[in-house]
Amino acid sequence: MEIEDKIKRAYEESIRVKEEFFRENISLIKEVAELIARVLNEGGKILIFGNGGSATDASHIAAEFVNRFKRERPGLPAIALNTDMAVLTAIANDYDYSEIFSKQIKALGQKGDIAIGISTSGSSRNVLKAVEVAKKRGLTTIAFTSKKGEKLISRVDYAFAISSEDTPRIQETHITLGHILCELVEDILFELPATKKRVKG
Repeated sequence: MEIEDKIKRAYEESIRVKEEFFRENISLIKEVAELIARVLNEGGKILIFGNGGSATDASHIAAEFVNRFKRERPGLPAIALNTDMAVLTAIANDYDYSEIFSKQIKALGQKGDIAIGISTSGSSRNVLKAVEVAKKRGLTTIAFTSKKGEKLISRVDYAFAISSEDTPRIQETHITLGHILCELVEDILFELPATKKRVKG
């Protein structure tokens, strides 16, 4: 296959996967965006985590909330649990790698917060354990995964499952979803008239 054909096949498949996912999940995306906005407005926070490429997606999405996405506005509390090397290696060394996120949720998570676990396979032990701990502590749990991620889907309150077997295409859809959620949350919280804005800066 010529290199040009490979490029065309890759971007066409990426577009197809995204179009299918967003067409089927508009209502769920709206519901989750409204949930996140409500939790943040009430003083809660987002804890988000994943491994490998999903770790960088978690960090990326958290940064968009904490800094800004498209609007000039106050920062919103979101923590990527895969970013502190000292914490990660201490937990992995003293306990087990499967606990690197769950122990942080025990330390940082409060009832009413949101935990977002990202796993393309839906079978990462540390992500599964983290969402289980989060649910027990009263956090709302959300998964970014794929259709094959039944283990993770069955453990969370809200699941976004991408219909693809190709990890890059799944991850590309995950980050697009993260961007859309950030944009919607900003619109909900900060599109009101200045005298009625619900989040103080």
